[in-house]
Amino acid sequence: MTAERRTAQHAPHKPAGSSHRSRSRRTRLALATAVATALAAGVAATTANGLPGAQDAPGMAAAAASSSSSSSVRADEVADGYASVDALGQDGTYGGRGGATVTVRTLADLEKYATATQPYVIVVAAAITMDPKGKEIKVASDKTIIGSGTSGHIVGGGFFLGQGVHNVIIRNLTIRDSYAGIWNDKDHDWDAIQMDGAHHVWIDHNDLRNMADGLIDSRKDTTYLTVSWNRLQHDNKAFGIGWTENTTADITIHHNWFHETEQRNPSTDNVAHAHLYNNYLQDDPGTDITASYGNYARGHTNMVLENSYFEGLKNPVTRDSTATLVQRGSIFAGTSGRNESGGGTSFDPRASYAYTLDSAADVPALVKAGAGPRSTTASTAAAAATTLTVAKDGSGQYDTVQAAVNAVPAGNTARVVIAIAPGTYRELVKIPSAKQNVTLQGTGPGRKSTVIVYDNASGTQKPDGSGTYGTGGSATVAAEADGFQARNLTIANDFDEAAHQDMSGLQAVALRTAADKVFLDSIITEGDQDTLLLDTAAKDKLGRVYMRNSYVVGNVDFIFGRASAVIDASVITLKKRWDGSSAGYVTAPSTAADRKGFLINNSTVNGDVSSASFYLGRPWHAGGDAALDPMTTVRDTTLSAAIRPAPWTDMSGFSWKDDRFAEYRNDGPGAGTASGDRPQLSDSGAAGQEIADWLGTWTPSAS
Repeated sequence: MTAERRTAQHAPHKPAGSSHRSRSRRTRLALATAVATALAAGVAATTANGLPGAQDAPGMAAAAASSSSSSSVRADEVADGYASVDALGQDGTYGGRGGATVTVRTLADLEKYATATQPYVIVVAAAITMDPKGKEIKVASDKTIIGSGTSGHIVGGGFFLGQGVHNVIIRNLTIRDSYAGIWNDKDHDWDAIQMDGAHHVWIDHNDLRNMADGLIDSRKDTTYLTVSWNRLQHDNKAFGIGWTENTTADITIHHNWFHETEQRNPSTDNVAHAHLYNNYLQDDPGTDITASYGNYARGHTNMVLENSYFEGLKNPVTRDSTATLVQRGSIFAGTSGRNESGGGTSFDPRASYAYTLDSAADVPALVKAGAGPRSTTASTAAAAATTLTVAKDGSGQYDTVQAAVNAVPAGNTARVVIAIAPGTYRELVKIPSAKQNVTLQGTGPGRKSTVIVYDNASGTQKPDGSGTYGTGGSATVAAEADGFQARNLTIANDFDEAAHQDMSGLQAVALRTAADKVFLDSIITEGDQDTLLLDTAAKDKLGRVYMRNSYVVGNVDFIFGRASAVIDASVITLKKRWDGSSAGYVTAPSTAADRKGFLINNSTVNGDVSSASFYLGRPWHAGGDAALDPMTTVRDTTLSAAIRPAPWTDMSGFSWKDDRFAEYRNDGPGAGTASGDRPQLSDSGAAGQEIADWLGTWTPSAS
């Protein structure tokens, strides 16, 4: 923001867990359909998809899961759910990221790389038949095994993860056809995926079917496991969990399609925390397979079951008398028999990670469209991108991020991925407008592994003596080219306000975007005043920004600008001022009258600050332009007690009531009811303020 409108805010003002909610049906289904047809790239470029994990969270330990309807299948993604939690010496689950990427088409090559001691991303690009039939490859730690589009098949066998094996991702594969003619055949105990004492495993977007024994067996205290977006079909035993006297495992199971599976859907025995949500269990009438039960909590299992859809099943929800099973929000269509809940006090999954619930009514369409392998091949998509490597130790092509940016040709049309090795890069980075489709992505295990940081402020003198930088010019990273993306890194401005109180112009931007189709995926932006400037190339230019699974940290107007920006499934962390006081403003939009401003959606606003000390926003009429119509909508978001009861305020003589500020379905101690000081959208009004209304025909993806 410009210095002239910031005079009053330099003086400190005295002050006068995420929740689950479903997005609207229109937004969820529209985005799911779009994403289901566009697989994002990333096999050759090693980065983390953003799922805020505890190792990354500025000021909080909870994780924020990615929006399910915008999930995509990339070899560079990291897990959500319990697989994302830091434990047992493992920082979440990211598989072979950081190791070499290899493409395999033979059993010998698959086994060679899957059993190796070093990390690998293994792209399966053919149907590989196990020999002998029933063979289960013993996968070693730090592996991603991912199918290339729909061509990756494992036929007649599967994978085994033994005691202590960890950090394994199995994605986008079809594993099938070890069935030898007899269900439950003890002589042919052949599974698609069996885990005995493994931890930090993510099984995602696979098609598992027609195996001699189980599709998935999670045994002998396997823990920190997430099973998501799979099709488990045409089998006797779908998913068994247990084979232990201990009650220590933590497991997340979401958005899976259990279809024509007789038992273990799943059967969950002695699991400390079993979180099942948004699964679709379907049994077709009149077929040779009849499901005998659905979700089963056995032994001392503690299960939370949310917003799933059960169709045509006998005994859809069952539990032992020794188990806890709390069910809420699910739909039961044509079911019969046992449908049980209760039996104790449930745990709260939010204590470990955040996530977004879809409406149970939307689950069949979402899961049918999104579960199983994606059709566009990751290897083909990755081939369209050029990768430039940066490493401080000289092991990359470039030593600095800016040097890699300089190497991008002007006018490029294909994506250029700048893969940045872990480390702290103290430099200024500018992506000029002629260098479109550039991605900055860290290659470490989390967002904090790769840090780009500098300490310019608005009032900092330029080295050439030509004046000060100004607010926009203070940015550590300035992205002025359309199609800019950032992933799995931190962009910070560590300007020391306390040491420069004699300076005029303390605003210090971490990231400035002035472009269209900007995708910020799994990053941290951190500063104090004016952390994140979301701008456009010019007043008459459209500038759309989509940020997801990220963190924004600051205290005064720290999300500001004239862009049409969505902050989705993210954490906004409030920070104390330089003198230890608590006072500030989250947003300062400067929106044109005919444009959308800021949408904060399905997120969390928190921080270690005083109660009732922060406003959600105020209107920035840049340059005193009365024709502007600033806009911020905060919806379906958890607000901490730090938010003021009257969350909007005036700015520089402009009343917030003359502009566009509203809330919808927020919760938490900082939420409030409708009043003249706290406008709330109606249901019909909220239907026009959803993600699709901001992004239009643009579907953010990594390609």
